[in-house]
Amino acid sequence: MSNAQDANRSFFSFGNPFRIISPKGPKISSQLLLVLHAFEATLEERLRKLIPKSKDEMLSLSWMTLAMKALCESHNDVKTLIMELELPVQDWDEKWIDVYLDISVKLLYICIAFSSELSRLNQGHLLLQCALHNLGSSSSEQYVRACSSLDGWKQHIGSGNPRIEKCGNILDDLLESLALPKIKKSAKGKVLMQAMYGVKVQTVFVCSVFAAAFSSTTNNMSHLDVADIYSWAPTFKRLQDLVNEEIRVRFSRGRFNVLNELEAVDSSVKELYPIIQGTVDTNETESVVKIIGELGRTTEKLSQGLDLLTEEVDSFFQVVLTGRDALLSSLRSGATVIDSILLGNRDAQIVN
Repeated sequence: MSNAQDANRSFFSFGNPFRIISPKGPKISSQLLLVLHAFEATLEERLRKLIPKSKDEMLSLSWMTLAMKALCESHNDVKTLIMELELPVQDWDEKWIDVYLDISVKLLYICIAFSSELSRLNQGHLLLQCALHNLGSSSSEQYVRACSSLDGWKQHIGSGNPRIEKCGNILDDLLESLALPKIKKSAKGKVLMQAMYGVKVQTVFVCSVFAAAFSSTTNNMSHLDVADIYSWAPTFKRLQDLVNEEIRVRFSRGRFNVLNELEAVDSSVKELYPIIQGTVDTNETESVVKIIGELGRTTEKLSQGLDLLTEEVDSFFQVVLTGRDALLSSLRSGATVIDSILLGNRDAQIVN
């Protein structure tokens, strides 16, 4: 993902993820199929809810919050599925455990990177508030201070985040993990791997969209060519095509940022700049007050959106962390996966 030309690559070079449904593998009972179909139907419905009704809804902080919430729910559904399958940890193949632990480490880093970026964007809110405070006065001295604050905001928002820049390599690794381990003996394991495949596709997609939005580049975008044998595949493809295309269009137009709320603030700042610098007539007080009021509204909306998204990213971090800790605990104690998941859910409730 370090190169723009890699944006549309699929993951088939990493192996065939669909071998888990090969007839040569263990036969899945009708009861297990019902469990799997219910899981995948819920996943498809979640993906459908992320399809925006209009382009204006796309790539807003509210949409990103919804996407992260859906991700939390899907990962929690995996925990529930494990309990329903009653699959003891002793029956887990070492490859499954290694893959799960490796993925969880990468997801924890991505969560930390996203949280750091949201915190950085929130810090810019202080500069905007300072500018708005100074714009409450009509004195030239206060205007100079407001101008300085807005300059500081633009420099702050435009600066890079090293943690976000590293997300590209991590997303590359997550793409490789989509090639699932081969299941030889366990029908329950086969169901679990197929369910986890769907959640991993959702995870890579959401994280790649976040990384692209935060890095202001298409280099971090992924294109996942999911086979139609999965019931949720058509819905996912529609969602992916709509979002990825909109990101490309916005960057091609030279957008300051693909996020709606950031772009709205930047538009207000650009409109105010000539007034602050004294290059236009400021005698029309009503017009000036209107522009300042718009900056105040867009600034507040940005702040609220960042706070809500930060909460969901933190929730996803806790979901991944408690699941990982539960599995490690079960490996040390010899407990069942069911006990581990229950422990993880209890800890998550305490944290929240």
